Amino acid sequence: MDSQPASGPPAGRNRTPNRATRLGDRIVMGIARHWLAIANLALFTFIALPFAAPILMRVGMPRAARVFYTIYLPTCHQLPDRSYFLFGDKAVYTLADLEAAGVLSDTSVLQRRKYIGDETLGYKVAICERDIAIYGSMLIGGLMFAVARKRWRIPRLPIGIYVLFLLPIALDGFSQLFGLRTSNWFLRTVTGALFGLATIWLTYPYVQESMDDIVLTTEARLAQETGQIERPGI
Repeated sequence: MDSQPASGPPAGRNRTPNRATRLGDRIVMGIARHWLAIANLALFTFIALPFAAPILMRVGMPRAARVFYTIYLPTCHQLPDRSYFLFGDKAVYTLADLEAAGVLSDTSVLQRRKYIGDETLGYKVAICERDIAIYGSMLIGGLMFAVARKRWRIPRLPIGIYVLFLLPIALDGFSQLFGLRTSNWFLRTVTGALFGLATIWLTYPYVQESMDDIVLTTEARLAQETGQIERPGI
């Protein structure tokens, strides 16, 4: 009786790891190619959702509104005298304005942050003026980077210059802690915007270089496996 050669493992078992690896490589390469769009979308979502809180209060959905206030509470102090208001007499109120309106039981930080607003004064956005400026400018910086990187190789911002951009927000913030002065919405916006733009300029060129390297190495690995190099996405 003729001996039969031992049968090897099914072909599918050998191909499965390769397929999984290629799928993982394509996912990684997709993220690396489109990381900027992902970052910009994340920033847009993060800065847009806080505006849902006052809108929901306005349309009579306070429970839903408080969900957004609660979600963003760990990220921001939410002090009403440092926040924008919607649907009220003014867009910003000082602490003196709120005291004059009689809406604060006391001026402690814990009590002030609990005040959301009312039909007369309007309802506060779930993050403060400075945070809106920081994240908003980061989004703007990301959009500018998306346009500029198609034409130029954007240089990295030197650390020394970045520190200079940090000085305004540091001085404006720390000087309030010791009661030396009280900032206003304009200074919070300007200093926050400078910080946000500088942070994008500092970090995004590094991220771009890293993502480019990931794309190149992943393309080379896929080329060895499939015999062709995939074209970058548009």
